[in-house]
Amino acid sequence: MRVPDCIDDRPETREAYSHDWTEDLRFLPDAVAFPESPEEIQTVLRYAYAHDIPIIPAGGRTGLSGGMLPVQGGWVLSLEKLNHILDIDTTNFQAHVEAGVITEALHRAVEAVGLFYPPDPSSRGSSTIGGNIAHNAGGVRTIKYGTTREYILALEAFLPDGTPIRTGSHTLKNSTGYNLTHLLVGSEGTLAVIHRATLKLLPKPQHRRTLLMGFPDMGAALRAVVTILRQGILPCAIEFMEQDAVRFGEAYLGEKLYDTSSYGGLLLIEVDGNYPDKLEEEAAHIEEIAYQEGARQSWYATTDTEREKLWRLRRCLGIAVKSSGPYKEEDTVVPRSHLPALLTEVKRLGRQYGFRSVCYGHVGDGNLHVNILRENLPDSVWQEVIPQAVEELFRFVVAHNGALSGEHGIGWVQRRYMRIQFTEAELSLMRRLKTAFDPKGLLNPGKLFPA
Repeated sequence: MRVPDCIDDRPETREAYSHDWTEDLRFLPDAVAFPESPEEIQTVLRYAYAHDIPIIPAGGRTGLSGGMLPVQGGWVLSLEKLNHILDIDTTNFQAHVEAGVITEALHRAVEAVGLFYPPDPSSRGSSTIGGNIAHNAGGVRTIKYGTTREYILALEAFLPDGTPIRTGSHTLKNSTGYNLTHLLVGSEGTLAVIHRATLKLLPKPQHRRTLLMGFPDMGAALRAVVTILRQGILPCAIEFMEQDAVRFGEAYLGEKLYDTSSYGGLLLIEVDGNYPDKLEEEAAHIEEIAYQEGARQSWYATTDTEREKLWRLRRCLGIAVKSSGPYKEEDTVVPRSHLPALLTEVKRLGRQYGFRSVCYGHVGDGNLHVNILRENLPDSVWQEVIPQAVEELFRFVVAHNGALSGEHGIGWVQRRYMRIQFTEAELSLMRRLKTAFDPKGLLNPGKLFPA
């Protein structure tokens, strides 16, 4: 059995695939595989399995939990060349795609025929459908439309030894056997290599209305979220930005949209649908509620250009913070009513442990991204003390019925905290599932489970 032709072990290639978007971490793989077909994937897996070579599946490498870091060496299996939209079924509202399709490319393709794929991660311009599936990506539209899991009807994948499997079906209802599809979604490349997916699509909403509202403090903004939803309005997006996050975004973009400097917390809210008059009423109602809850200013995006500027600001926050220097991003998620308490705890921990944080996120579904900046912290504090603060943060989250991750996954950097949320019996069950799929432990080793 000879080494597959699609293997590249040049130093520059190995370096390029030694990292994703997680902090400044790097682990050098032994080689990178670039298969161009399912058959080539199978050849790579069979060779690696026979020679006990770890395999690390990779998509757009935009992950924030170290999910594709080759922490034990081995081969990175890049799916970027399997990037074809195989079919868009306009009768049954489905898309059949390869794992390497860029999320935004899929959005454009289905919207061109009047359909809609709702999952919308901030990295949509570079993340892939396969990576979205591996991490059950969410994004800004989760509150109304749900996460990636809700749109996966069927998958085609290979087990670590190259055995092909198919899960799910091309039907909207399926109550047949164990749901292996939903088991693979969010499994972070530890159970199988997904190479094709059948996705559920929706009719495309024809109109949107977008508001930015400024509140005197962060707590007021977060409390307003619950009140708005209680009034029977279901926006397609409710995004929170603290003032520091806005400053980072504006500095990164090199432009200032509005003068928001006097507001501690801002909400970016969008409603969508097919009836403009109804959307105007909903937007006006949202403004009214927000002012009752303490908002001091509202900006209404009256043109597509203004709307795109608002979303460009929100979507750039992750890369804006990352470009400022080393940081840790904690993907906390709690029931919405606990968000004000969570944010208060984040800032308290910052004072206690001596770090600065920048917070923003998809607060309509309780997901707050906590960015801990290194700035001038000594290496000993960054490596030893800050993880203690993060552990304390996660204990608070779990105690308030939250979870360690809302959409980024556990990967390499969060696995040390898994015992906060799960018992040993629960972790043991997960390990047995891993062994059933991957008896040699070669597929994305070192991820998910605490050492």
